[in-house]
Amino acid sequence: MTVCAQGEIHWLAVEAIGERYRRYRLPDTAAEAAMVGSLARHGQISPVVVCQREDTPELLDGFKRLSAARALPGVTSLEARHLDVDEPTAKVTILGLNGTGRRMKELEEAWIVHALVREDGLSQVDVAELLGRHKSWVCRRLALLERLADECREDLRLGLLSPTMARQLTRLPAGNQAEVMAAARREQLTAAEVHAVVDLIVACSSRPQVEFILQQPRRALRQAQMESLPAWDPRLSAAGNRVLRQLGGLLGGLGRMENWLRHRGRADLAPCDRGVLAPSFTRLTRDARNVAELAEDLLAQIDVP
Repeated sequence: MTVCAQGEIHWLAVEAIGERYRRYRLPDTAAEAAMVGSLARHGQISPVVVCQREDTPELLDGFKRLSAARALPGVTSLEARHLDVDEPTAKVTILGLNGTGRRMKELEEAWIVHALVREDGLSQVDVAELLGRHKSWVCRRLALLERLADECREDLRLGLLSPTMARQLTRLPAGNQAEVMAAARREQLTAAEVHAVVDLIVACSSRPQVEFILQQPRRALRQAQMESLPAWDPRLSAAGNRVLRQLGGLLGGLGRMENWLRHRGRADLAPCDRGVLAPSFTRLTRDARNVAELAEDLLAQIDVP
């Protein structure tokens, strides 16, 4: 084994370079193919970076260059810069070498943070100090791996789930995460819609409410928007704002009643309740029908598409 000084640049045989740290990097087929062309045309422009682990120089930076070298028959060695670092510092170095210009993906950062905390035994505060980050940054990346359901974590690794969406899912129990993802794919929800759906589910107090949101997410979002209509809109006249307030109360009440009728209804009532409430439900049926007809007439008159 050749002992190298800190920062020394030397030639290493391609087959001698280890890749134990590749597990912290996502594959990028297109970038690796582009690197093959660059290495063939221009040769190696900058050295790869390695650290020594037992008898093997392990790669810290330059995985695409190494893949390209192995794909080109004429390339048998690479220039490498040697760093003398311990295991935690090696992981920190991987992040540092990719901190600007070609920044690592959030999932790659999460893998390294997770390894520093769970494998190397560092506290989250220690990791934050080592990386020059806030503790909340460390917490968010740990959550990407530790609070995500297995299925969602695999989708994140494959690029089928964005880190932004994954962070929203970590607010839910693991079982709900898979359900939300299934609904999002079925309905082709945007990231903003998924965020809003998660907000609704977090606020739910019963399973029937959750099931309604999962079955009809956009309808649930529309109802929630109706309930949160502003009390005053500067674009409206005094009369328009009075109608707006009435609409807000009416739509909110209708949304809650629809949810109750759909998911609980008769089963929620004691026998003594039914006779007393029946006249009110009869009036609700009549008045709702009348209001719907009048609202349709109004829409036709004001020519709103």
